[in-house]
Amino acid sequence: MSSKQRVVHSHPEVLGGTPVFIGTRVPIKTLLDYLEAGDSLDEFLDHFPSVSSKQAIEALELAKEIANLQKYDIK
Repeated sequence: MSSKQRVVHSHPEVLGGTPVFIGTRVPIKTLLDYLEAGDSLDEFLDHFPSVSSKQAIEALELAKEIANLQKYDIK
């Protein structure tokens, strides 16, 4: 398992199983929502100091890997 996969955690007792950054209660989707709205990564990190820059970048890299798998319909 790569470190990118360990940046995300999901547990039924933490936000009902919503994928969050490990060690936080910040949903991964929140980062994507910020970026989609045109906010910078730095702005997201300023608003959620419990998430490190390294975690955010690794989560984005993981999302890219997942998107590439879906693009080629690899399961």
